Amino acid sequence: MCRPIYLSGDVHLGAISREREDSFLRWLEHAGARAERVILNGDLFDFWFEYGSVIPRGHTRVLGALATLVDGGVPIMLMGGNHDWWGGSYLEEEVGVTFLREPTVLSLAGHRTFLAHGDGLGRGDLGYRLLRLILRSGPTRWAFRWVHPDVGARLARAVSKTNQRGTATLDEKARTRTLEGWGVAKLRSDPTLDLVVLSHTHIPLMTEVGPGRWYINAGDWVTHHSYLVLEKGADPRLLEWEISHPYAEGRPTS
Repeated sequence: MCRPIYLSGDVHLGAISREREDSFLRWLEHAGARAERVILNGDLFDFWFEYGSVIPRGHTRVLGALATLVDGGVPIMLMGGNHDWWGGSYLEEEVGVTFLREPTVLSLAGHRTFLAHGDGLGRGDLGYRLLRLILRSGPTRWAFRWVHPDVGARLARAVSKTNQRGTATLDEKARTRTLEGWGVAKLRSDPTLDLVVLSHTHIPLMTEVGPGRWYINAGDWVTHHSYLVLEKGADPRLLEWEISHPYAEGRPTS
């Protein structure tokens, strides 16, 4: 019997409450007991940068849970997002996850899937696109490595707006529509794809483009507890984790 794929994104560890982190840990245990593979589609961390020998503080329990799942035979795939694209050898060699920095096409439970975090896709965000090129460049990464980790983390917290997110703003809703339009166009232009799965906008969304073909945004753990389940021969399920019933399968998001 084929086991399902479990996928979630935008957890933003370091910017969410301890209660939400505990809820995510319970979800990881739940997913690991059932899944063939677990995929975390970007921004697992609100800030992550790998210095030569320093690991950002505050994520020990989640990193340990991920390593336990990997050691137990459940592959973990982590897509770099706009908050944690700077991951690397520690996550891969010490924790054991497969770390991705660029969009990729995968076969997930029989669904040919275009997977990306979502930042930089679609129209608009020209200022961010330029900043993205600068921040991800080799010289910038080299220079940032020489900044004291406490100073680097303080700078990251100053520019992060995660703790300001609550009810979706007009800008977030507009960005959600932009990514949805991009994803639907991607599916229509490439008939070999069954799914386009993004995150980034923090708003769970499923749009059916045709029989067995979907655009999906996995949502987040900042204001939702949403995740995606993919099973062979079945339509995708976008669910919301129940804190009050931590081992229930969840309910469809509205």
